[in-house]
Amino acid sequence: MGARKDIRLQAMVLVAGVVLMAIKFIAWRLTHSNTILSDALESIVNVVAGGFALFSLVLAAKPRDREHPYGHGKVEFISAGLEGGLVVVAGGLIIWRAVVALLTDQHLHGLDTGILLTGSAGALNLIMGLALQRRGRLAHSITMEASGAHLLSDAWSTVAMVVGLVLIRITGLLWLDQLFAILFAVYIIITGLRIFRRSVAGIMDEADLVLAAEVIADLQAARRSQWVDLHNFRMIKYGSVLHIDCHATLPWYWSLERAHAEIAAMERLVNAREDREVELFIHMDPCIPASCSICALADCDHRKAPYAKRIDWTLETVLGNVKHTA
Repeated sequence: MGARKDIRLQAMVLVAGVVLMAIKFIAWRLTHSNTILSDALESIVNVVAGGFALFSLVLAAKPRDREHPYGHGKVEFISAGLEGGLVVVAGGLIIWRAVVALLTDQHLHGLDTGILLTGSAGALNLIMGLALQRRGRLAHSITMEASGAHLLSDAWSTVAMVVGLVLIRITGLLWLDQLFAILFAVYIIITGLRIFRRSVAGIMDEADLVLAAEVIADLQAARRSQWVDLHNFRMIKYGSVLHIDCHATLPWYWSLERAHAEIAAMERLVNAREDREVELFIHMDPCIPASCSICALADCDHRKAPYAKRIDWTLETVLGNVKHTA
């Protein structure tokens, strides 16, 4: 149900993007302003990126299959990377167009109408961008967050552009049109590079240490004395799905059934506290004599050394692939 809602929202944004692009090009034809043209050119990127974002959401919603055992969520990072790249290209084209215009004569007219049309388009982009970012955060969809960030950058640049057009209208300094176009282009390029950087991080399975710290803190807060140790903790994202694998040390003399029950309890704990689907692969390690010094299990008949201290589970202590000792 959530995936269908995401797809419907992205489809509505795509249709609205086509309408806004037409409005901006009409405004450019009326005014011949390169500042407005820069905004219109970025709208082409909005539409192309929005179309691919819609496709990626449809593909990411497909269930897992034999060829894609972890699902299709990685396509969202590809979508975000494409959008970031297109934004950078659009920024470069805007700068080139502005430099060419500085070297030629330029005449502006119909600025009042242009300001009204582009201002209205910017307001609609602001509304859509906020809606996409909010939904993207709730659904843990980088595709929707990237689309929202792109639309918001477009909206704020439109606000600045309208201010610039008003100054041109008041002062009559036409070169301000090119200056604002270049400034907007630089802002657009920076936004695109940030989106691209995040997509590459997802494709490369870069660790989200903030999220990992939250999950580890949840396990630490609900920790049981029989959960002797936790280490080799790793976490990656497949779209909205969170995949975690780690090693948990349990008493060596427990039956496989009892140990499995404890692992299942850890899985339920994480899933209950996260607002997304979490897949956990927990490898069970038997405790060793060196583990006794950090084991708080009181009724252990196999203890080889007295309990010395507790090792708190934090990013610093659980990421390493080694069992802990006092």
